[in-house]
Amino acid sequence: MEIRIGIRDNGRDIGFETELGAKEIAEQVKSGLAAGVLELTDSKGRSYLVPAGSVAYIEIGAEETRRVGFLA
Repeated sequence: MEIRIGIRDNGRDIGFETELGAKEIAEQVKSGLAAGVLELTDSKGRSYLVPAGSVAYIEIGAEETRRVGFLA
C-alpha cells in the first residue's frame, strides 16, 4: 500500500510503501491525528513521526496487485 503525506508550507510530500491494509492505516491516521502526532511505519521498518498540526493531506493508495506482462 502506498502512502503520501502532504506537509503544510512545504512543496514536497512524504511517500512510502507499507504492508498494512487501507482500513488499518486509516485507523492509525485517525488515532494519530487525535493524539497530536501521526506515527506510521513503512515496509522496511522505518518509522515516520509527523506533528498533526502540520499535516495538509494524507493519500492512501488503492489495494491492487501489479500486472505482469504487456498491455495491448
